[in-house]
Amino acid sequence: MNDRIHLPAGLVLRRWETTDAPAVREAFAEPGMERQADAPLATVSDAEQWVRRRQDQWDRRAAFAFAVADASGTALGGVAVSGLDARHATGWISYWTGSAARGRGVATLGCRALADWSFAELALFRLELGHRTNNPASCRVALAAGFAAEGVQRQKLAYDGVRYDVETHARLTTDPVP
Repeated sequence: MNDRIHLPAGLVLRRWETTDAPAVREAFAEPGMERQADAPLATVSDAEQWVRRRQDQWDRRAAFAFAVADASGTALGGVAVSGLDARHATGWISYWTGSAARGRGVATLGCRALADWSFAELALFRLELGHRTNNPASCRVALAAGFAAEGVQRQKLAYDGVRYDVETHARLTTDPVP
């Protein structure tokens, strides 16, 4: 299974490495990002554990998470496919970038490549994702990566006592390549 994918602009998708922990910690320390992690990332050690969980999920074939890295190898963000359902050939896509990488196409390129990889390597047919409706940048990434909007799940998420609507998107293996 291919675990390294070269992208335009000198970017690469690759498996997470423990040396990425400082970049992970820095990204998830940003306002609004801390609630996106599966556990608090207060220290570099916490971030190393986060990386190990991604590696373990890959080894168990439960989920496949890639770092989106620049030419120097620095992790700028991440993309993952999880929620794999072999019976229906579906998966759930997620993506994020650190603030220094935002607006540079890093998430879009990573998301497109991950979708192509998921269709080819995992034989998935349908990929889904969702974003809060108050996050237009995430919507732009989804659309630019070829994920069609499908609807809104009203007040699906709750953060700090506030409920948020989530717009869902999907891309099928039969959709045109963006």
